[in-house]
Amino acid sequence: MADSPNCDMESLSPLQLFERVTEQGEKVRALKAGKAPKDEIDAAVRMLLSLKLSYKTATGQDYQAGLPPRDLMSINNGTTKEEDEDFVDPWTVQTSNAKGVDYDKLIVRFGSSKIDTDLINRIERATGQKPHRFLRRGIFFSHRDMDQILDAYENKKSFYLYTGRGPSSQAMHVGHLIPFIFTKWLQEVFDVPLVIQLTDDEKYLWKDLTTEKAYEYARENAKDIIACGFDINKTFIFSDLDYLGTSTGFYKNIVKVQKHVTFNQVKGIFGFTDSDCIGKISFPAIQAAPSFSSSFPQIFNGKENIQCLIPCAIDQDPYFRMTRDVAPRIGQPKPALMHSVFFPALQGAQTKMSASDPNSSIFLTDTPKQIKTKVRTCKT
Repeated sequence: MADSPNCDMESLSPLQLFERVTEQGEKVRALKAGKAPKDEIDAAVRMLLSLKLSYKTATGQDYQAGLPPRDLMSINNGTTKEEDEDFVDPWTVQTSNAKGVDYDKLIVRFGSSKIDTDLINRIERATGQKPHRFLRRGIFFSHRDMDQILDAYENKKSFYLYTGRGPSSQAMHVGHLIPFIFTKWLQEVFDVPLVIQLTDDEKYLWKDLTTEKAYEYARENAKDIIACGFDINKTFIFSDLDYLGTSTGFYKNIVKVQKHVTFNQVKGIFGFTDSDCIGKISFPAIQAAPSFSSSFPQIFNGKENIQCLIPCAIDQDPYFRMTRDVAPRIGQPKPALMHSVFFPALQGAQTKMSASDPNSSIFLTDTPKQIKTKVRTCKT
């Protein structure tokens, strides 16, 4: 019997349709690889074709693996005015709404799942610990496949944590601490390894920095991260400029991801243009690679296919949507994610704190006098 959609296709958003097509495509590949009966494969293929047709009808675009709908980053707040839109990508967060980004609409648009009371209660049962205040207060509000992580944990299967920092300033600001504070709690309650990527290569490519300055910022930011109190025996902090040249496993995974993502796809996901340097175009594969345990043979003793959980701000989600699409095609498990809200700039919730704008942020090295001056200035 052919599969049938769980709900009316017309009720699904373009991104939800995109996710359904992706999942069905993986199912077809799995059936073929497992040499399933021909009628079962044929039924799955028919469902895939039907989903692709629904996607094209809804978006006017042919489905392309790893390339979500082109308007993914524009989050409409239910109005018809262009100025009332939220814009979210890995480099820019803007909204005209004084209350900030509408995260409920962002969940629908990105196709993630809300962290609800049931999930929070399940985390409490699994860990035997009171849920972190960032969960109770909705600071971490969205997830992908956190239920799978809990399934693994409850069945005594291991997983690991991965988060990171793009070192674009001498010191981190308080907004940067959100993922690290929460990740420290996750490491404690689940007692699992953690890898922290410092993307100094990314900042060299995007900013007016030398490689030496980017690496210096990475070392200084690492001090702020270490001060959060991670388990020294279960935490690996690395600079891309350092580690990429020493780990064959890491580089092999980068190349595998690069082979399975086209230029057209990264343009669609990240908005790259023909004028962007090739380093920017290839960088997403570098941020994807730590999602796979085989990138760290010295940590996992050569064990592969250990699932990864990534706590991060939701503006980083495009990198990992791409990663999740590629993972099954290179024989790796999809990483799970937990998304946080943005820490608002001192000027208001219409954008986030940014290291590129010192007046928008309170840095960890600011003196009490500097903080007082910034707050007073913003109030006026």
